[in-house]
Amino acid sequence: MYKNLFFDLDDTLWAFSENARDTFGEVYEVFHLDRFFNSFEHFYSLYGEHNLQLWSDYSAGKITKEQLNRERFLYPLLQVGVNDLQLAADYSALFFRIIPTKRKLMPHAQEVLEYLSSRYRLYILSNGFRELQSRKMQSSGINHYFRRIILSEDLLINKPHAELFYFALSSTQSDIRESLMIGDSWEADMVGAKGIGMHQAFYNVSQRTSFPFMPTYSIVDLKELTNFL
Repeated sequence: MYKNLFFDLDDTLWAFSENARDTFGEVYEVFHLDRFFNSFEHFYSLYGEHNLQLWSDYSAGKITKEQLNRERFLYPLLQVGVNDLQLAADYSALFFRIIPTKRKLMPHAQEVLEYLSSRYRLYILSNGFRELQSRKMQSSGINHYFRRIILSEDLLINKPHAELFYFALSSTQSDIRESLMIGDSWEADMVGAKGIGMHQAFYNVSQRTSFPFMPTYSIVDLKELTNFL
């Protein structure tokens, strides 16, 4: 049925959550952030509680990329009474230097890509930043599986907006009836694909139990893709 597989990258193939946590741990030590926080867990929980909302606002076009990055790194410091813009900027810069060098992938990602790449045309469709996504893929050794990386920055429009999905199909000369979107984000990947009539495979790493609609496929392990692809 399918010829074209569009993959989200972060936490679908590249283990963003794990790699980000590891990177923040290094940054925490370099800048001696234990001066301000009770523990790394204290710092990371403060970062995490606001970061998801900021990404949601960014995806909805409510804030810019610059606002996203400035606010998410400053927020934990403000919560402990440290209004230090330079410190936030410095540890942000180090974070972005380190994170694309991380190599952790989601379970079975490499073997599944090896299997699929000889049978389908593979593409990345991501809301991530161009200066990072290609380097992440190179560091983790998966870049050669993909024919093209399509990013929200190409159009300055994020998933789930239909325009980005149509652009991905057009720029790869992919027929919507022969294409499948695979991702871990319900709002960005599933809602976006469903909105233009593209089939979807939901990688349910968050163990979501309620669904506004039933995706074409739902998996909890990437290896399950080989059951129907």
